[in-house]
Amino acid sequence: MQTTKRDNLPIYVRAWNGLKQFPKGLANGSANPPNSSGPAAAALVSASFSCLALMINQHFCNIFERWDQIIWKLGSWIPGTYNDDPIQGQIGSYSGKETVMLLAWIATWIGLSLLWKNRNVPFKVIFFCLFTFITAATVMSWHPLFPYMPLMGN
Repeated sequence: MQTTKRDNLPIYVRAWNGLKQFPKGLANGSANPPNSSGPAAAALVSASFSCLALMINQHFCNIFERWDQIIWKLGSWIPGTYNDDPIQGQIGSYSGKETVMLLAWIATWIGLSLLWKNRNVPFKVIFFCLFTFITAATVMSWHPLFPYMPLMGN
């Protein structure tokens, strides 16, 4: 078996040489490029929408004690949700809020993927959705606008 000069190089040198070629492979493009922007738009918009869903749910949990308990039970599948150990603490109802965020993300992604499957979604629509959802979620976390929310999460 014949070895080449490249095979004699240490593995970290071969890895570095491979990484240096990385952008060139992207510049060449794909043999089968996507013909629509819908799936990528669905992924981006669903992620930003789930951030907004998290903040809306946070507000409901702060306003309605019963809703907070329901959400806490919904997130009980996450380890550490209920933990009596004072050293390790507990996640509390945040586990349910994260579960709602996860469900909103998956449901929105599936729905938008089906809706936009073979469509070219204009960049203006994607940007508007991203900007609106992320801005709304950020504004909803600002305490002076919502004085009933505690500064520390419950």
